[in-house]
Amino acid sequence: MAGKVVDDEYSKEIEKARRDLRALIASKSCAPIMLRLAWHDAGTYDAKTKTGGPDGSIRNEKELAHAANNGLKIAIDFCEGIKAKHPRITYADLYQLAGVVAVEVTGGPTIDFVPGRKDSLESPEEGRLPDAKQGASHLRDVFYRMGLSDKDIVALSGAHTLGRAHRDRSGFDGPWTKEPLKFDNSYFQELLKGDSEGLLKLSTDKVLVEDPKFCKYVFLYAEDEDAFFSDYSSSHKKLSELGFTPPSSSLKSNHKEQYLANSKCCRSRHCCYCNNPILLH
Repeated sequence: MAGKVVDDEYSKEIEKARRDLRALIASKSCAPIMLRLAWHDAGTYDAKTKTGGPDGSIRNEKELAHAANNGLKIAIDFCEGIKAKHPRITYADLYQLAGVVAVEVTGGPTIDFVPGRKDSLESPEEGRLPDAKQGASHLRDVFYRMGLSDKDIVALSGAHTLGRAHRDRSGFDGPWTKEPLKFDNSYFQELLKGDSEGLLKLSTDKVLVEDPKFCKYVFLYAEDEDAFFSDYSSSHKKLSELGFTPPSSSLKSNHKEQYLANSKCCRSRHCCYCNNPILLH
């Protein structure tokens, strides 16, 4: 766990804000967009240049206008009400806390949250977030740039269990799961079923099954929700701390690693995508 970096009074304000966020998210049913806000603020990090990341800059007009951030002003406005009650809390901390709470109140895992992020008025250039129309090499370019791994890519993609795409924001429309306000492992189960009427599967979703290095995690998470929750919690924490504190080490269990070591690619598991070419990037 990362060390304490704020004083006791700040920590108390964080806990008060956490309670207020729980109430807000419950009353507005806004967990998906709060999680998206946290992700998009953090997902701009560049490990080489030490720029971007969870620094609250997404509230800047220039960054908020990036195409990938369409619709996020709703979440920022929701957070302003919390910020008004707890002005000492940085936007950077508030947005990441909102993402943590969004996962927890919808049935997902508890995510360790360490406050102390500083706000920035400098926004990164547009184009650092994943493009839903791209494939495996693009996902790796984006996540490796942040210092994250293949396992992080798949685990964090599981956040699509919450919410839906809106045509006026992303050009896509529909939910990924049948219960888009419940955080569970159904995203991975739906991936393995192939195309389902009424459910969305983007190129960046399908590639998780098509690519053998991603696929082993899809099978694990579809079969074992506890494994997904454990890895998601670790990966979300890493994402929320990029450029802030050293990421805590992932929680690993011997039986899980042994499962992955012995698992076959999706071709041997009769996956619905097996007739498609495997993408090796």
